[in-house]
Amino acid sequence: MQTIMLMEDDAALGQGICLALKDSCVQVRLCQTLAQGRAALEHGPFDLLILDVNLPDGSGLDLLREVRRTSAVPIILLTANDLEMDIVSGLESGADDYITKPFSLAVLRARVNAQLRRGAPAQGAAVELDGFSFDFAWMEFRKNGRPIELSKTEQRLLRTLVENRGRVLPRETLLERVWPDGAQYVEENALSVTVKRLRDKLEDAPSRPRFLKTVYGIGYTWAVDRS
Repeated sequence: MQTIMLMEDDAALGQGICLALKDSCVQVRLCQTLAQGRAALEHGPFDLLILDVNLPDGSGLDLLREVRRTSAVPIILLTANDLEMDIVSGLESGADDYITKPFSLAVLRARVNAQLRRGAPAQGAAVELDGFSFDFAWMEFRKNGRPIELSKTEQRLLRTLVENRGRVLPRETLLERVWPDGAQYVEENALSVTVKRLRDKLEDAPSRPRFLKTVYGIGYTWAVDRS
C-alpha cells in the first residue's frame, strides 16, 4: 500500500482528488492547512506529497523546504500561479513536479503515477569518480566524503548523466529519462532548473561547471577528463 499526503484547502477539490487517486494500492490523506500537514508528517511516512502552495495559514513552499532538509520523498506542487518565477521558486526549493490550477484529474493521475512507479534503483549502481561517491541503490551521495542531499528528480538526472558520462545527451532524452511517465506534461525549464540545483550541490564553481556541462543547442553531459 502506497500512501499520499494531499494538502489542499479547498474541501471539494480535495475530496475530488482523493477519489480520483484512491484505489486498492493507494491511500490518500487529506490535510487542509499547514498545521494539519505538519502533524500528518509526524505520523508518516508517505510515498508522495501533493502540496497546495496557497493555504489559509501559510505557503506550501514553507513545508516543502522543511521536508527537503531531511527527506527526498517525491513532492508535487499545486499552484494557481502560472508565473515563471513561482514555478522556478518551487522547483528550486526541491519540488519534483508542479501542476497549475485548473487542471485535469487525468493529468494529475499521470503525474502522480510517474512519481509512485519509480522504485528503488538497481543494486550494484555505486559509482566512484573524481572525489564523488554515488550510491544509487542506497541513495547515498558524497563529495570528498561529505554527504549530499539530493531529491528524487536530481538523483534520476545525475544517474542518467553519470551512467552515460562522456556522451552528450539531448534535452529530449533527459526529459524522457528523468520524467519517464510524464515527460509530455513537464515544462521544458524544469530540466534547466534541476541541472542548476545539481550544479549548486556538486560543483565547486557552479557558474563554471567542471563536470555537468551544457552543450549549447543540444543538451548536457557529465564531462570526462580524457587527458
